[in-house]
Amino acid sequence: MKSSASAVTKILFVCHGNICRSPMAEMVMKHFVRAAGKENSFFIDSAATDYDEIGNSMHRGTRNMLVRHQIPFTDHKARIVTTGDYDNFDLIVCMDDENLRHLARIVGRDSEKKVRKLLEFCGLSCDVADPWYTGNFEETYSDVTAGCAALLESLLCQNDGLER
Repeated sequence: MKSSASAVTKILFVCHGNICRSPMAEMVMKHFVRAAGKENSFFIDSAATDYDEIGNSMHRGTRNMLVRHQIPFTDHKARIVTTGDYDNFDLIVCMDDENLRHLARIVGRDSEKKVRKLLEFCGLSCDVADPWYTGNFEETYSDVTAGCAALLESLLCQNDGLER
């Protein structure tokens, strides 16, 4: 993370296609950050590890979950994660083990310890449920909101410690 409490923390959420889980995490995290009054302290984005959906919009199931839970979202087009993203982001948050493997193939070794799985922030080693296979966007939303809430709490606690 950043060494200065006033610096912007850049977070990149990553999943396979960047149409379901990672854009959901991006929009949920932006919402949580706004609600905490910290929108100027974070830059949040999302990307894919595979080319399957590049250029496509968020999955309608993801959009429906965001609308149902009154989470604002922007127009989103899937993009591939790049080697430059490793240098440009402070934290790269993957949704599952497959994403971790594919990300390593793209960016190489995680020498700066920037890469984590989302549910690690909840003290869990499991993957975020993939609605592409399950069709259960509510379960994915539950995983994403729990992970994002724990991630934000962790980051705010770190920043509080820097400010003291």
